[in-house]
Amino acid sequence: MERSAGRSRRRRRRSRPVLGATLAVATAAALTVTGLVSTAQAADINNAKNAGFESGLANWSCSGGSGAAVSSPVRSGTSALKATPAGHDNAKCSQSVKVKPNSTYALSSWVQGGYAYLGVSGTGTTDVSTWTPGSSAWTKLSTSFTTGANTTSVTVYTHGWYGQAAYFADDVEVTGPDGGGGEEPGPVIPAAPAGLTAGATTTSSVALSWNAVSGATGYKVYRNGVQATTSTGTSATVTGLTADTAYQFSVSATNAAGESVKSAAISARTAKEGTGPGPGPAVPKHAVTGYWQNFNNGAAVQKLTDVPADYDIIAVSFADATPTPGQVTFNLDTAGLNGYTDAQFRADIKTKQAQGKNVIISIGGELGTVRVDNDASATAFANSVYALMQEYGFNGVDIDLENGLNATYMTKALRQLSAKAGSKLVITMAPQTIDMQSTSGEYFKTALNIKDILTVVNMQYYNSGSMLGCDGKVYSQGSVDFLTALACIQLEGGLDPSQVGIGVPASTRGAGSGYVSPSIVNAALDCLTKGTNCGSFKPSKTYPSLRGAMTWSTNWDATAGFAWSKAVGPHVRSLP
Repeated sequence: MERSAGRSRRRRRRSRPVLGATLAVATAAALTVTGLVSTAQAADINNAKNAGFESGLANWSCSGGSGAAVSSPVRSGTSALKATPAGHDNAKCSQSVKVKPNSTYALSSWVQGGYAYLGVSGTGTTDVSTWTPGSSAWTKLSTSFTTGANTTSVTVYTHGWYGQAAYFADDVEVTGPDGGGGEEPGPVIPAAPAGLTAGATTTSSVALSWNAVSGATGYKVYRNGVQATTSTGTSATVTGLTADTAYQFSVSATNAAGESVKSAAISARTAKEGTGPGPGPAVPKHAVTGYWQNFNNGAAVQKLTDVPADYDIIAVSFADATPTPGQVTFNLDTAGLNGYTDAQFRADIKTKQAQGKNVIISIGGELGTVRVDNDASATAFANSVYALMQEYGFNGVDIDLENGLNATYMTKALRQLSAKAGSKLVITMAPQTIDMQSTSGEYFKTALNIKDILTVVNMQYYNSGSMLGCDGKVYSQGSVDFLTALACIQLEGGLDPSQVGIGVPASTRGAGSGYVSPSIVNAALDCLTKGTNCGSFKPSKTYPSLRGAMTWSTNWDATAGFAWSKAVGPHVRSLP
């Protein structure tokens, strides 16, 4: 799901010939400069500022808000650059670097992830670049350039490629004569944090917060003297604790120079057993799911109680990743939501549940970086999601991971969560169309692996382009046939009809492409459940127990006067 207005969450493809032609040019450029890389002289320095992104994006500018400083993966220090191409934006991040005229500089950077380019422009001689088609490990890109007689600054840049995965960059170097800026002074070890306090507690978690420390890029949280988790902000939730037990907590500040001494310790006790949320309301036979935005991207800002009764499942978007792999937390955007307080939010969850609605926490979205790819991260995921369920009263979880999903370990994580939460746990998924084309895909495998505890898969029939239907024919998005022929793949691939829903945007502004009118959604529902109102594709049988429909988002629905829910909600309830 997307956070920024008018931006497509799913990345659109560009034609391969354009990509191939550009790569050929880049390759030629790289070959041209191969012999130019030289060993730096003893007096040479790195002229790039904030070269390791330890100060966030200071000194860097990224097109279209495509860049962010992240704590994982990093090559050195505590931060690296993550830049995500989207639509017609190749996620270019650049910096103006001071140089000396008539001088040679070695240019390098470590990269990981999708297609990654490194280059320089404005040299006054020959601008150069080099690239890699992507790597799962850190790879060094290197080239060099010579400045012209009047060149005193150049633009160094990285970028990805249209429609490709996000790339990561770290440790950029522009090594050569001092251009006048000089090297940045190294960081100093920060002071110990002050103001450590304990907040909300559950039977298995304690929320902590502390004051910010100048110069710190991260924090380590200790439980009974042993490191329990890390954070890039001034709060963290320690999970995996024992009910009704007292613990000692302290926190230290870190940066590239090292770690501070620990703060003064505080004591906090977890809640007693039986204080968590009880069983949630049953999901109706036919249900409507809507995503509620915990941010303001131009759509109507809502409280949970503003969501119409037509929505049976409300997916709160989104949980936030922590530095611990697999672990998530939730931070209400009070400022972006016009002062909506945490206390109001928690009370509104209970109000919705009293009305028979399920409120769940969504994991992932456009900016989500949650990775569950080993046993430890699977356990961290299950523990942290369950802690949020206990703390806020969420009825379950939605899986909307955009940065890849590992079926083996996500299955383990969801089964661990199910063992903790019980039979009333609501699990929904929101894969893109490509993820559900084959039962060999990781999303499809995950859905089948947890079929006995899965509530519904609401595939996103948008930002997609043409795809294959279950009859082997190609269908274009935006039609009844696209919805029905692709749903047929899931229905005939092993999912129960009650586990299949149709996901569409609530308005033309809700996604980059693929919007269909509510009447098309209703026609597709009729075609699949009753065999009526079909297009050219008609399934060989009907699926009366089809779960229903989903939309991104309740906020975009509100912006459009609730046209989507007013039309689709009653129609879903009228299905056989």
